[in-house]
Amino acid sequence: MTQQQRRQYLIQELLKEQPQYSEIEIPQEEQGRKQLLRSLLNIRMPRPAGAEFLAVQDAYLQEEIRRKGITRLADLKPVQEGIYLWQGDITTLACDGIVNAANSQMLGCFVPCHRCIDNAIHTFAGIQLRLACAELMQRQGREEETGKAKITPAFNLPCRYVLHTVGPIVGGRLTQKDKDLLVSCYRSCLEMAEQNQLKSIAFCCISTVEFHFPNEKAAEIAIETVKGYREDTNSKMEVIFNVFKETDLNIYRKLLGAD
Repeated sequence: MTQQQRRQYLIQELLKEQPQYSEIEIPQEEQGRKQLLRSLLNIRMPRPAGAEFLAVQDAYLQEEIRRKGITRLADLKPVQEGIYLWQGDITTLACDGIVNAANSQMLGCFVPCHRCIDNAIHTFAGIQLRLACAELMQRQGREEETGKAKITPAFNLPCRYVLHTVGPIVGGRLTQKDKDLLVSCYRSCLEMAEQNQLKSIAFCCISTVEFHFPNEKAAEIAIETVKGYREDTNSKMEVIFNVFKETDLNIYRKLLGAD
């Protein structure tokens, strides 16, 4: 099947599965169809799918990621020993684990085509990721606490695992509790990665966008926590600070002395 045929198949199957959207008109142009498919994946509740659907979905997503271009750890140069700074799409990064800034339900973002990292990671990992998270949460029996970490396979992403952490939501003035919880996010992910024998981990900018944590203070905490962990534990795990916006790139460059 071509990518166009895969996309058409997936759209049709998802519309059959969700009959309330059966009257939706399928766009003629490629970008419109891509957005419709992503939207249908985003709103799909966690449940199993048939082998044929999964095979087509997996082939489609892996090809989409390949076309975006995959970046490997070996392609990057450290800015300090064991520490890297990379600006790019985290769903195209091939390392042992990437960190997802999740919400307390831990089911991914249900808003169609939302630009948060939670949406992007769940979209390109495939529907298996939401189901894996739902099973974790069902076993846990309660919403995820802020500052903890969970780990799942990465499914169709080029990394091996996804680590999910819920960052603090800053509702007004930044408090010490907010700072402590963000420290806990980073440390929990590092500890979870070590427990699962990961050799490399990529952190997104936890809490800075949707959860309103000030960018510069968040970067300071991220760097201090990672450096402190490496010193305290003598960890050799390689850490990538992944940024998307130019603002965050400049902040991390300054703090890491990478100008």
